[in-house]
Amino acid sequence: MMALPRIVRPALVLALAGTLSACAGTYTGPVEVTRFVSEQPAMLGQGTITLEFPDELRNTGARDAFASAVSSELEALGYTVVMDTASAGQIATIRTSRNPIEAADRGGPVSVGVGGGTGSFGSGVGVGVGINLGGGDRGPRVVTELSVRISGPGGESLWEGRAQQPISIKSPYADVDASARTLTAALFKDFPGGNGETVSIDVDELR
Repeated sequence: MMALPRIVRPALVLALAGTLSACAGTYTGPVEVTRFVSEQPAMLGQGTITLEFPDELRNTGARDAFASAVSSELEALGYTVVMDTASAGQIATIRTSRNPIEAADRGGPVSVGVGGGTGSFGSGVGVGVGINLGGGDRGPRVVTELSVRISGPGGESLWEGRAQQPISIKSPYADVDASARTLTAALFKDFPGGNGETVSIDVDELR
């Protein structure tokens, strides 16, 4: 192998160091999606549907981002999204939260904190799971979750799904708009999906 000229080596080392420094502390995990489908899947993906946020979402930016992302996905599936609940044939109930991931001990693995604490989106809904996500200073720091329940005119559940993604605070997916688009795209990928299935989707598959 041809040796690099000595004058080039310091510049190359500095460039590599800068690249590694930029990557340090950035973590973007896959999106884990779980879905449940009713025995009436033929009703899905058609007719009128309205959006509903049953929990107080004080962060209006987050509310708008998720409402826009969910509306776009529903329309792509064949729904007509309407504002009037009374005229809607179906209702999409949306819940979202972002919560910190707590380390069990210094240097040990981290896991999603269990409970109903208020996330940074202000939803008041905790993640409520305890999966091991790995650890280290460059590991995930928060987990964002989106859940959507589609119900029929009688209030019966037709479809339910939950998507969650662990990220570091420096991840580009920490941005609320990027997070909303990514979680929603993963949630409705291959809709309606298999009943009771849980899949892991890399963000590269959603581009």
